[in-house]
Amino acid sequence: MRLDKYLKVSRLIKRRTVANSACDAGRVTINDRPAKASTDVKAGDVLCISFGNRELKVRVTDVRETVKKDEAESMYEEL
Repeated sequence: MRLDKYLKVSRLIKRRTVANSACDAGRVTINDRPAKASTDVKAGDVLCISFGNRELKVRVTDVRETVKKDEAESMYEEL
């Protein structure tokens, strides 16, 4: 699944366009490498997302096309 779509479906970022611009700005990395919005995400990858002065690091546990709001947190675990 594309990185921008994963960020939206997992609700780490609310909108896909915001996820897209975060990737373009270099604020998202996969396994310590800067990632484009089109980069493939698979289970086991470690994502690092910079929000201003805060940084969020998560491990991808599941990749699904659609998920309910209350099940979205099961797609990743915080590190």
